[in-house]
Amino acid sequence: MILDARLPPFARAGLLTTAVATLLCACATYHPLPLGQGEGAASATQLSVPASAMPVPALATHRFDPADGLDVTEVAMLAVANSPDLKLQRDALGIARAQAFAAGLLPDPQLSFGADFPHNSGGGLTKAYNLGLSEDVSALLLRSSRKHAANAQAEQVNLDLLWAEWQTIAQARLLFDQVRSLRAQQVALDAEQHALAPVDQAVQAALAAGNLNYDSASAGLNAMADARKRAGDNAVALHQAESDLRQLLGLAPSAPLDLVGAPYEVDPDTAQLAAALADLPKRRPDLLALQAGYRAQEARLRGAILAQFPAITVGLTRARDTSNITTNGFSIGITLPLFDRNRGNIAIETATRQQLKDDYDARLLATRSDMQRLVADLATLDRQQTAQAEHAQHLDAARDAAEQAWKNGLLDWPTYLAIRGNALAADTDLVALRQARSTAAIALEALLGRTDFVMQRTSKR
Repeated sequence: MILDARLPPFARAGLLTTAVATLLCACATYHPLPLGQGEGAASATQLSVPASAMPVPALATHRFDPADGLDVTEVAMLAVANSPDLKLQRDALGIARAQAFAAGLLPDPQLSFGADFPHNSGGGLTKAYNLGLSEDVSALLLRSSRKHAANAQAEQVNLDLLWAEWQTIAQARLLFDQVRSLRAQQVALDAEQHALAPVDQAVQAALAAGNLNYDSASAGLNAMADARKRAGDNAVALHQAESDLRQLLGLAPSAPLDLVGAPYEVDPDTAQLAAALADLPKRRPDLLALQAGYRAQEARLRGAILAQFPAITVGLTRARDTSNITTNGFSIGITLPLFDRNRGNIAIETATRQQLKDDYDARLLATRSDMQRLVADLATLDRQQTAQAEHAQHLDAARDAAEQAWKNGLLDWPTYLAIRGNALAADTDLVALRQARSTAAIALEALLGRTDFVMQRTSKR
């Protein structure tokens, strides 16, 4: 805005006041945001899960009702909605979108004003002034590249968030399975200690009476000690798994975890695996995010190439000298591309683009390799699990028969304890194999990013 010197002083003052008031009304205002206490929710019933926020259809269509316990799908839904790590990534997405908004804004024009006052008012001299309004044309020319780069960057952050949500769903399913398995194992180990108690008491009594020496009693002593150690180790692992699950769900450390229903199961066949692998780069959020990041870098490189040309500033001027002569004119500023020519930034952006390309190729190759390995692992684990289940079943039958024979006085206690120990080891190995198989299957599904071949058993029991 250029003020005409012929305007009355009060009119010029009114225009300036109006302009300043308009600018002040458009300014943002500060509002404090106090820090929280980080306590977490005391119960899952206090948390809400909007179906519209779920990243996969299997979660969006599932009814969330924690009042009757949390099944594996509800645990995944709660993790997506309340995971502290996902909240941080959503905050990062807000920052990226704000940066994209900022990149699309037009640069503000520059307003300059100056005044000269003669030392004396004789000789017809008057006050002089100069008023100018200029705009950086180069910033306008580079706006398109900046905007494309910022929008692609925001898209990358959004896809990274989606990939993190997929990984959180997989983690929630694994922790659900792990907690349920460890709880069942703890019950079995407590029952094992209870079953060994009569033998342990008899051995201790025989030692006290001098009927046994420590060499002869070592088998009995070791059996109870081994059961206690297994139970203790399992309890520590259970505490860790429950703590990890509570933290993932945004629950307080003392919040109850009422888990119900069967664990998550997935078993893709060969045809489904081949179909998922074929369109992997078009579907996996992390690969799509890398593609968006590459597009953002392409835009940055184009912007750096455009910036090698001379920077131009154009402006309009109005001035009056001390002899009361008023002039209107314009100004043009141009940077002479003699030394820099933005060559350093062009080299940096070119090298960065090459790095992003290699990163994408490496990620895609690693993903294909990981999937092939997991497919082979699942086949091996299936064979091991089948054989181990049959082995454990036979040893469990032998343990039951040995227990009855020992109670009837037909079997000595060292043999009985050896049979029980072998059965316990077989059962523990079977649980470990089942857990490893579940982990590999869920990891494979997360890598494939497909939900159409999922076998879910999430009915509450």
